[in-house]
Amino acid sequence: MSTAEGFIEDFTTLDARQFTIAIKKLATSLTYGIDKSPFLGSGTEFVQSRPYQPGDSVRSIDWRVTARMRSYFVKEYEAPKNVPCILLLDTSASMVVSSTARSKYATALFVAGGVALACLDRASPVGVIGVGERALRVEPTLSRARALEWILRLRRYRFDEGTTLAARVTDLAPMLQQRTLVVVLSDLHDADAASALKKLAQRHDCVVLQLQDPAESGLRGSGFLRAREAETGREFATTGRSTWLDAEAATRLCKSAGIDHLLIRTDRPFEAALRQLFKARGFAARGTR
Repeated sequence: MSTAEGFIEDFTTLDARQFTIAIKKLATSLTYGIDKSPFLGSGTEFVQSRPYQPGDSVRSIDWRVTARMRSYFVKEYEAPKNVPCILLLDTSASMVVSSTARSKYATALFVAGGVALACLDRASPVGVIGVGERALRVEPTLSRARALEWILRLRRYRFDEGTTLAARVTDLAPMLQQRTLVVVLSDLHDADAASALKKLAQRHDCVVLQLQDPAESGLRGSGFLRAREAETGREFATTGRSTWLDAEAATRLCKSAGIDHLLIRTDRPFEAALRQLFKARGFAARGTR
């Protein structure tokens, strides 16, 4: 099957080679037509003007300041820098359980692969941290081979992992030595994730890609019901989707914290919205300079 965007929709059935080709197409789509990559840092940024010194290039003369001060000044720029990207990939059981042919986990891994390759195309190092119970941590790398290795390896999943999103976000914050782009791919089935993400966004650039199964959207406002938690098997009574962040709550949270948020439903095309999100982020970054 293919989406209206021309992408293979049922990519969970693809073999390794086809899956790699599919995520490369997604990566190309995310970066196509964007003048300044939204995955990169500020690049070569103007810092200040200073008096001209012998040996300075005439191309760097700041003519506006020179005219005002009536002596030559040159522009100083910050050295180019590529902001690393950390992908927080939810590998918990709730991501695997699905009412459609394509699970939240399969969709998240596909998107993570496309974002990772798009970053690498712009020479930004990429790392990944699992926010399930498995020990998954890949330090930021510029190696496409390394990135493809973990992407393909993660196509295998488990049905018994709990979520550790809040804990991993809390642990990650003090470990980041420079400003970092953190992309969260999760269904946000962690009641403590909200406060942890708010704190992280105070110092780092955060994007939340929330995965949703179509069956989940019907639970909101459904009254009292009995359910069983996918991660632990624990049965509980709840009211609608009160035990996790629904799409509306996540949107409000992210907006208040300055976090970009996109809801990705597993039964609908998402490539255009994903491309628009990062394109808008690129335009916003240019406007602040």
